[in-house]
Amino acid sequence: MILRLLLLLTFASWVYWLVALRLMHDFMEPSADPAKAFTPPVSVLKPVKGVDFEAYVNFASFCEQDYPEYELLFGVADPDDPVIPIIRRLQHDYPGREIRLIVVPAEGANRKASLLHHLSEQARYDYLVASDSDMRVGPDYLRRTIAPLADLSVGLVTSPYRGQSPLTLTAKLEALYMSATFMPSAVVGLHVPGMGFALGASVALRRRDLERIGGYAALTDYLADDYQIGARIAALGLRVHLSNYIVSCVLGSTSFKEQWDREVRWARCTRVSRPIEYPGLWLTFSTPLAVLYAIAAGLDHTWFVVLAASLLLRWLVGWGIAMYTADRELPRLLIWLPVRDMLSALVWFNGLIGQHVVWRGETYAVLPGGKLRPVADTLAEPAKHGAGGRP
Repeated sequence: MILRLLLLLTFASWVYWLVALRLMHDFMEPSADPAKAFTPPVSVLKPVKGVDFEAYVNFASFCEQDYPEYELLFGVADPDDPVIPIIRRLQHDYPGREIRLIVVPAEGANRKASLLHHLSEQARYDYLVASDSDMRVGPDYLRRTIAPLADLSVGLVTSPYRGQSPLTLTAKLEALYMSATFMPSAVVGLHVPGMGFALGASVALRRRDLERIGGYAALTDYLADDYQIGARIAALGLRVHLSNYIVSCVLGSTSFKEQWDREVRWARCTRVSRPIEYPGLWLTFSTPLAVLYAIAAGLDHTWFVVLAASLLLRWLVGWGIAMYTADRELPRLLIWLPVRDMLSALVWFNGLIGQHVVWRGETYAVLPGGKLRPVADTLAEPAKHGAGGRP
C-alpha cells in the first residue's frame, strides 16, 4: 500500500513539473504591452540593513532606469549602519538622480515593514515600488513593473526572482531553488489557486490602495509582509499581477547556516501564511519521493527506473526553465539539482514542525496568524503576566 502511494505521488509530481514547464513557457512569451506609455512619477522604496554582496552595483541599477521621473528612498534603522557610506557615494555619483537617505528607528518585529512604512510616508509620489536591498535590475525594470497598473483592476504588481553570482556551494543551491523550484511554483500559483500574494523582491502599487489596507504600519508585526500585502490588496477586489520581468537576487558567498536559516524562515512563512497549500508542496519533491520509493521497493527492479526518470525529468525541466528565462547561470548549476531537491524536502519538514525563525541575526517566535515576536519577549511572557497569565 505504501509502495503504491509513493509511486502515485511520484507520478503526480512528474505531471506537476510538466505542467509547470508548459506554464513557464506561456508566462515568458513576449506580448504587446498597450500600456507601455504609462509612466507616472514613482517613488522607489529600499529598506536596508547591512552591506550585501556588490551592494553598490545593486543600488546603482535602480539609479539607471529608463524612466522619466522617479525618486529613490533608502531607509536605515541604525545611524551607524555600514551601508550608509555606500548610499552617500551613490548620491555623489548620481547627482542628477533624486536619492534620499532616511534614518529612522524601526518599530515592530518586522523591521523591513517598519522601514517601508516610514519610507512610504515620506515618498513624494502616488505610485510606490518596494524592492529588497539585494536585488539588481535592468534599465527597463520600472517601465515594465508600473505598466500593468494602468489597468485599474490591477492593485499590485510583483515580480519573480532568480539567483545571480553565487560564489559558494550553498549560494549555488539557493540560486537553484529560486530559479528551478520557486519561480515555476509561483507561476503555477497564478492558476491554482490564483495569485493572492506578493513576492518581496518587487512590489508596485498605488498609494491609495496601500492606505486602504492600513499601510505598511499594519504589517510591522507579521513575518510575511509580502504575503500580507498581496492578500490584503486581493481582498479589496483588486488583482495581483505577476510580471514576467525577472529581477536578480545577488547572492555572493553564503554559509550553510545562513542559507538554512533563511530557507527555513521562508518555509515557516509559507506554512503560517498558506497552511492549506503548504502540504501540497510535496508535489514539487520528485527526487525525494523517488528516493523514498526506491528505499521502500527494496530489491524490486522498478526503483531504478522510477529514480532515473525523476532525475531526468527534473534536469530537463530545469534546462527548459533556463532557456525560457534566458538564465545563463542555471545550466551550470543543474548538476546539483538532486542535492537541491533533497535539501528542499528537509527544509519543508523543518518548516512544518518549528516555531522560531532567524532573521538578520535575530530570533523570533512565529505566533498564530503569522505574527512575530522577539524570542526574548516571548520568554519573558510568564514573568510579565504571571503564571498562566494571558497577554
